[in-house]
Amino acid sequence: MTSPFCTIVPPHLLEHLASSPNPAVAAAARRTLIADASARAARVLPRAAVAPEGPAAEPAAPRRTVYDAQRRTELPGVKVRDEGEEATADATVNRAYAGLGATFALFRDAFGRDSMDGAGLPLLATVHYDEKYGNAFWNGEQMVFGDGDDEIFLDFTLPVDVIAHELAHGFTQYTANLEYFSQSGALNESVSDVFGSLVKQHALGQTAEQADWLIGEGLFHPDVEGRALRSMKAPGTAYDDDVLGKDPQPAHMDDYVRTGQDNGGVHINSGIPNHAFYLVATELGGHAWDRAGRIWYDVMTGGTLTPETRFAEFAAATVAAAKARYGDAAEIQAVTKAWAAVGVPTD
Repeated sequence: MTSPFCTIVPPHLLEHLASSPNPAVAAAARRTLIADASARAARVLPRAAVAPEGPAAEPAAPRRTVYDAQRRTELPGVKVRDEGEEATADATVNRAYAGLGATFALFRDAFGRDSMDGAGLPLLATVHYDEKYGNAFWNGEQMVFGDGDDEIFLDFTLPVDVIAHELAHGFTQYTANLEYFSQSGALNESVSDVFGSLVKQHALGQTAEQADWLIGEGLFHPDVEGRALRSMKAPGTAYDDDVLGKDPQPAHMDDYVRTGQDNGGVHINSGIPNHAFYLVATELGGHAWDRAGRIWYDVMTGGTLTPETRFAEFAAATVAAAKARYGDAAEIQAVTKAWAAVGVPTD
């Protein structure tokens, strides 16, 4: 089982910011890139998933622990809140704790899954990582959140879908284990966006029509011309800012980006499968986790994917999963139509 170092903010965006004429923005971006490189080199080996014995039990309550790095980079830091303890005076700690719980609740309530590994994996998070750290990441065992630079990025615990996105990398690690490169890596990122958005919608009780389908809404400083890091509804439109640049995500295979950056564009080309999921969810309507989310979950846990799975293979798997669960009904038609709309074949 591989353990990719997965960040919410892609390196190409940070590299762009590192060349900013604003010295505060550039310095914070360079510091974040250095911290990411160090954390990537030191990432932990994941624990193997433990298969439950006998009949599957009802998922238990989450087992959350939040640590404070106190603006240093040693992990996990000082324990500041454990499962069941009262809220602290630190809003960042409380948001991380609540976000872990919201993610656990989506997987439990919608899919009957006991944490990210299906066997009660403890949910660990560290906040206040480094100084002016403009990112959040999953290192194979826990989540880590920076406070942002207060120039471009605010506190990374503010959007619950950022918390859920990073934790969902653990779900992928323990299921399909998609290789973090090229199309399989873009699928890895997309799955985290899909379930991150579902966690947000589940927490807010939103239908697919009511959802904003934005990833990281509320993360940018008010001076930034942008709504979020990514848009599943309209990839390529999340931001367009003089300092930040323009959102490079494509929504169709005709615009697939071939690049040596970002592990072959994993954060860029994820816009294509992201948009496919949005189209399925809105075509079917209602709560997106009920049918569209169930199909994606079935694919991730069905054992048919390989670590090198490409878009067309994943798309075909969603068609097969829709047919297996729902037969030749509206669900399979919505899935087939969505992948056709983004230029990905399903046969």
